[in-house]
Amino acid sequence: MRLLEYNNNGDFSLMEFIDDNPPYTILSHTWGPEEVTFGDITDNRNRTRKTGFDKIRFCGEQARRDGLQYLWVDTCCINKSSSAELTEAINSTFRWYRDAVKCYVFLSDVPRPTIDIEDRSLPWESAFQTSRWFPRGWTLQELIAPTSVEFFTKDRELLGDKISLERYICEITRIPDKALRGSPLPEFSVAEQMLWAETRQTTRQEDQAYSLLGIFDVYMPLIYGEGKEHAFKRLREVINEYSKASQVSI
Repeated sequence: MRLLEYNNNGDFSLMEFIDDNPPYTILSHTWGPEEVTFGDITDNRNRTRKTGFDKIRFCGEQARRDGLQYLWVDTCCINKSSSAELTEAINSTFRWYRDAVKCYVFLSDVPRPTIDIEDRSLPWESAFQTSRWFPRGWTLQELIAPTSVEFFTKDRELLGDKISLERYICEITRIPDKALRGSPLPEFSVAEQMLWAETRQTTRQEDQAYSLLGIFDVYMPLIYGEGKEHAFKRLREVINEYSKASQVSI
């Protein structure tokens, strides 16, 4: 696993760990037009000029405030030119989010919380409920896997965590509060878990199935180009295989 180390000069360097990872934070976000890539970090390109660098720096600064030195960001910690590495990363992402000390959710379309004195309304609520972060296919595992998930506005202000914002999150996602609080996922039926992901969207249609690998604790190779239906067919077959193997071992 590669992690970004936040240096004292405000920049980052990539560190690779084989088995024993140090404590780290992890960033959950929506991609924009100018993300910092793996090549930007390794080739020492002008990454600080990209707009995506600001949220990575925010993550590094927040991690430091939380007493942590390392962070993982999907845009630049994976060499996506390697199909083998990409497959390993997608099959490992749920575990990486689960093992993170904290997950920071950066909501680029949610303003700072304000209170209208007359009607006591909270304008951020509507923006939070309609944020484009929630319908993402990958959000499901990023929301469920980590123990601590903190939500920040585009102005880097903390809105709350997945416990304090649980009522909103449950309404938006239809995910049961027990799942958000860490109940073992096998307690929920396959059909119920599939329902949580039913309306979620991904840039590549196959990722609608691949983003569920960690949810069901299964592994399968990626075949981009196979289409959504075939990807889900393979996913269901793998789930059934794992289920049968588990029953036999018991």
